[in-house]
Amino acid sequence: MATKSQPAEAQQLYPQPNRVELLSAQTDPNQKPRWGNLLLLVALATTFGGAVSTGYCIGVINAPSKLMKVWCNQTLHDTYGSNLTAGGLDLLWSCVVSVFLVGGAIGSLGGAGAANKFGRKACFLICGVLFTVGAVLFFFCRAASSVEMLVIGRFIVGLASGLVTATLPMYLSEVAPLALRGTLGVFIAVGVTGGVVVGQVCSLANVFGTEDLWHYALTAYMVLILLCYLPSYLFPESPKFLFIVKGNRAAAKRELQRLRGKDAGELIAQEMAEMEAEANAKVQTSSFCDVLRDPRLTLPLIIVCCFHGGQQLSGINAIFYYSVSIFEKAGLSTVDAQWANLGAGCLNLSVSLLGPWLMAKCNRRTLMMFSCAVCSVFLFTIAFVLFYIDQVSWFAIACIVCIMGYIFFYQFGLGPIPYFIGAELFEVAPRSVAMSMGSLASWTCNFIIAISFPLLQNAWGAFVFLPFSITCVLLFLLTKFYLPETRGRDPSEVAPLVSKGFRSKVK
Repeated sequence: MATKSQPAEAQQLYPQPNRVELLSAQTDPNQKPRWGNLLLLVALATTFGGAVSTGYCIGVINAPSKLMKVWCNQTLHDTYGSNLTAGGLDLLWSCVVSVFLVGGAIGSLGGAGAANKFGRKACFLICGVLFTVGAVLFFFCRAASSVEMLVIGRFIVGLASGLVTATLPMYLSEVAPLALRGTLGVFIAVGVTGGVVVGQVCSLANVFGTEDLWHYALTAYMVLILLCYLPSYLFPESPKFLFIVKGNRAAAKRELQRLRGKDAGELIAQEMAEMEAEANAKVQTSSFCDVLRDPRLTLPLIIVCCFHGGQQLSGINAIFYYSVSIFEKAGLSTVDAQWANLGAGCLNLSVSLLGPWLMAKCNRRTLMMFSCAVCSVFLFTIAFVLFYIDQVSWFAIACIVCIMGYIFFYQFGLGPIPYFIGAELFEVAPRSVAMSMGSLASWTCNFIIAISFPLLQNAWGAFVFLPFSITCVLLFLLTKFYLPETRGRDPSEVAPLVSKGFRSKVK
């Protein structure tokens, strides 16, 4: 951990401007974003290798589920001489699906310690190892006739995915210049969304979703892993991690020179001064207990956890779960409804590609409030239309329109912003804990939806979508009253705005 004192020669080497000068330089509207080759390589490789692989493991398991259930039942019979009942087989399959979410929660919880102990880059490399081990188990589980290998593989890729969502947004935000931090933060959301679609495509019956090839579908993401991790020896470590957590100023400056270019001396000096100011700041808590006990961090921690958890409780996964049956009610066949569901996933991906542009041009508060408000209306409308869908002929089409509308506006704020808002609210020292807690909230709420939605759907029918609508309203209110605008601001400027808890004046 960097100490608050520094030698005199360091002060001369990295002179610290006064606060007004530093912040005005950072928020200069005429400052052009600098996309260096190394920064672009890191952004693309980590997104495709980490975020897309995470989304892939989420989306690939649904289409071949019936075939995999048959294989699980037959394998258990051949190995142990036992036949599962229909209920027992459903329970086994829910374990195969949900153990991924359990792994994600555990990986998120360990993300803070790993990020501060090993570094941001090392966490990305650990994710690659875990994804590789999971792929090996998937590929050989069928040949080895081992359901256990399938379950363990799902748990291991869950660990990797949780570590990705906890540490990768932090890594990208710390290697990016201030003008590009929001843009790079959206890469994770785009990657996860794209990975879900790629997983859905690879698991189609026309590709790998057959009785003999489903294990290829589970393993196909290894192509991305191999391509994206090969140049990992070139990746820089986070300069902020080196400077503030490790106290290695010389290494931080070397990495900044690699990222920004040696000709960007003014920009490098500015970022070094920014890190010096943050290293000397009062907020130096980095452990879970320190962060949870610090009253200055309570409100931003609540915001991060509510945004991550609310992203799942806003119903996006439930919408995709329910959309096939909605499309069938609209008159589509089962096969056509599955293709329409894939089309909804493609729409989700297409709109998410606007994320980098939106984050660069629009304020976070505006996007989040707009997304929450519109999604709340669409979710309420879906509940209303579903309740009367058998009584009004055109309500089936209206429901499809509402589903597509919800997916479209979800990606304006609810989808991308939770992934990186922690990196913009927290300074470096407590950031890893905050990102880890937010990721844990996301995976936990995802698990709750996966377990409870089918039960609530049977009990409440169409009204199961009302809690999702209420969640969006609550997120709207939280954003309106307590989220400060973070676009173009360094976390050291934002942190004081939320340091007084719910008494904070963020506007």
